Amino acid sequence: MEGLSISSEPPSCNLAGKLKPELAEFIENPASRPQCWYDWKWQLKNRITSLEVIRELIPLTRREEEGIKRATGRLAMAITPYFFSLIDRQDPKCPIRKQAIPRLEEFSVASCEMIDPCGEDSHAPVPGLVHRYPDRALLIVTDSCAMYCRYCTRKRMVGEEHPPMSIERFEDAYKYIKSKKSIRDVLISGGDPLMMKTEILEHYISRLRSIPHLEIIRIGTRVPVTLPMRVNDELVSMLRKYHPLYLSIHFSHPKEITPEVSTACAKLADAGIPLGSQTVLLKGINDKPSIMKKLMHELLKARVRPYYLYQCDMAMGTSHFRTPVSVGMNIIEELRGHTTGYAVPTFVVDAPGGGGKIPVAPTYLISQAKGKVTLRNYENKIFNYTEPE
Repeated sequence: MEGLSISSEPPSCNLAGKLKPELAEFIENPASRPQCWYDWKWQLKNRITSLEVIRELIPLTRREEEGIKRATGRLAMAITPYFFSLIDRQDPKCPIRKQAIPRLEEFSVASCEMIDPCGEDSHAPVPGLVHRYPDRALLIVTDSCAMYCRYCTRKRMVGEEHPPMSIERFEDAYKYIKSKKSIRDVLISGGDPLMMKTEILEHYISRLRSIPHLEIIRIGTRVPVTLPMRVNDELVSMLRKYHPLYLSIHFSHPKEITPEVSTACAKLADAGIPLGSQTVLLKGINDKPSIMKKLMHELLKARVRPYYLYQCDMAMGTSHFRTPVSVGMNIIEELRGHTTGYAVPTFVVDAPGGGGKIPVAPTYLISQAKGKVTLRNYENKIFNYTEPE
């Protein structure tokens, strides 16, 4: 089964392989964009993948040039024209740019960093299936993404453009899930499941939905952010057949929430699919409380419920993205009580080596004694709560 098949496009829209003047114009000037710009397959075919092309689109720093030269094979540079159009081409500190363009810092590996920081491989009873928590499992169906985030926690396996999980391998995972009646929730992830053709993704979802004890199916994706035109009527019509189905979408910065992204989220929400956000805390990108609050507010406006804020995993070559845990705690402190509770995600550290997600929060419980607890609120005022005898 072929999972990602790119249809042929009219010659005037086929710009892959080398830079054409039209591509620079489409990126710079929204009014010049032809209809094929809004075709997700065209976007994938025309991803920016080479140093030669990106040099003509943006003035690169020395560290970016060296990073692009070294980023070959797994997690090579690949940026959709749509996502590239969000970059501030004059600012090397642009939060979109820092996520998408490799830098030399990626190739400095700290001694604490790990190939598999979340211990997924050690919790895989069959290839492609991670069973770490008692009642839920993670199914990794593809290693392809529309755009390769430079801080990817699965860089050990993402980025070689392989086909999705083979039918034979999926059947092994299916049989395992079916045999474990304790599993009530499966998260389909990758790579990015929405990179697959709709009929292939439906094959996996429909097979999972046939398991009587499986209550919930979730999809983890960044495609609505980096390739929002993929969320078309065909995809949404398929997904809405398999409720209860949830989408966890990876957002990093308020600049990512464009009209195109809001439209994609609205299509999914209108189909009755609950949307949650997952955000990785990233140094120099979203590590200020003001930026995080703006992101959470924009998410709610786009009908996406803030879900998790992740401490950046200790993946290889990510030291320049990681912050102290105290930074995340301070962000939660600046959100809790200062905005609606709907806008406050749970801050978690995915325990290195496979311990699972551990919530980390500021301390609001001051003391606890028989019959009474002492608490502080967001204004640092102290209150006593009398417990029942």
